[in-house]
Amino acid sequence: MFVNHALQEINFKIVYYGPGLSGKTSNLEYIYTKLDPTMRSDLVTLNTREERTLYFDFLQLELGRIKGKKPRFNLYTVPGQAYYQFSRKIILRGVDGVVFVADSQQRRMGENLDSLLDLEKNLIEMGSSLQQLPWVIQYNKRDLPHIESIAAMQKKLNFFGTQYHEAVATKGGAVINTLKAIINEVVSKMTVLVD
Repeated sequence: MFVNHALQEINFKIVYYGPGLSGKTSNLEYIYTKLDPTMRSDLVTLNTREERTLYFDFLQLELGRIKGKKPRFNLYTVPGQAYYQFSRKIILRGVDGVVFVADSQQRRMGENLDSLLDLEKNLIEMGSSLQQLPWVIQYNKRDLPHIESIAAMQKKLNFFGTQYHEAVATKGGAVINTLKAIINEVVSKMTVLVD
């Protein structure tokens, strides 16, 4: 969280984390298309070999003010492939909340778990953890064949009992609900820290 006193804004950083091609980019692209253009910045894309890292911010007007300041949310995705470890660490710096995007396909469960453990390891190295940080899980690609049951995914991935949403990010299914959930988690935790 960063407070910009000159603009009377509180900047929150939300990172979409998960294995490669789990739907992080689809989430941000959908959110971007649904926001009023006057409330968002440009969508910035950094291309990697297999995936894109996206960033944009938007000013959330519906929340009103937090202790007299306007909230601004900066949304990022991380590249999921193992060899982008350093990039993920950089993007996580200063994070206020995480959406963990898990791929529901049965064959991807190992990658989901590896990515979640990577997230926790990176947070611990930064002096935080999933127990301390606001986060939600999005079980994405629920429209595909051969998907894992929610009960099995919960057992394997949701070891802290955080809020979760079933989604189809390419069609916008539960994308906005997931975003609202993480915004609520972040704001409720961070408002006590604001001057």
